[in-house]
Amino acid sequence: MTESAKPLDDLLDLLDLERIEQDIFRGESRSAIVPRVFGGQVAAQALVAAGRTVPEDRHAHSLHAYFLRPGDPGAPIVYTVDRIRDGRSFTTRRVVAVQHGHPIFHLSASFQAYEEGLEHQADMPPAPAPETLPTAAELLPRYADRFAHPDTVDRFLEARGAVDLRYVEEPPFGTAGTAREPRSQVWFRTNGKLADDPLLHVCLATYVSDMTLLDSVLLAHGRGGWAVGDVVGASLDHAMWFHRPFRADEWLLYDQESPSSSGGRGLGQARIYTQDGRLAISVIQEGVVRVPRG
Repeated sequence: MTESAKPLDDLLDLLDLERIEQDIFRGESRSAIVPRVFGGQVAAQALVAAGRTVPEDRHAHSLHAYFLRPGDPGAPIVYTVDRIRDGRSFTTRRVVAVQHGHPIFHLSASFQAYEEGLEHQADMPPAPAPETLPTAAELLPRYADRFAHPDTVDRFLEARGAVDLRYVEEPPFGTAGTAREPRSQVWFRTNGKLADDPLLHVCLATYVSDMTLLDSVLLAHGRGGWAVGDVVGASLDHAMWFHRPFRADEWLLYDQESPSSSGGRGLGQARIYTQDGRLAISVIQEGVVRVPRG
């Protein structure tokens, strides 16, 4: 195993849940940039649990989830799957994630057998080629003096080590203090090849989808984000629709915007395209976004 491949191998191990009963699974936890379990990890693990109770010929086409409590990175998470429906075309599963006797996350996911149908999609927006953009290791040290803690760059690089994520424009922490249009784009792919398992690629995209979606909320108000310390917040809910096959180990464009923020909450919505322009995924997320009380 090369050193560059180890973060991806570690993430794949994290998603390889232990089955402790027919519809009960256990996953390990790890901390993120903030001192709680990363929401994308819980969502991806819950989707793994759901997918392992579904026939192989049915693929995830949507998920809807709520984050109920912060996850403890020092404790395992137990996922209980409820087999809501097994129909002729669609299969529905409900998953509850539990820590310390309390639910921390709830997910409903739907799976469908392949079928032909009407086709149309929104056009892919323009974006520079990902290879022309700086890597995280090249970009993040430029902003080290803007972060609230001196080890934030290292924590970012460790937390995102399994993914090659490249900002098209400066991230929120790069332009803190200056309001911008509430839109952002990133390219991403895993730092290594993945097996030919459609569920795995969907779960990896779910994992990454929670990394930057609320950035556009921050941009609208000139806020730098949790790492800068000028806002506090957390994901509240998350929904995804998987439209067409894709590979998470090939470049995907994450085109994100925020149509609204109010009441201490911000809404992000996004489309994820393959590099050849196919609309693969739609995403919507609402999160708590609060200005710290001085």
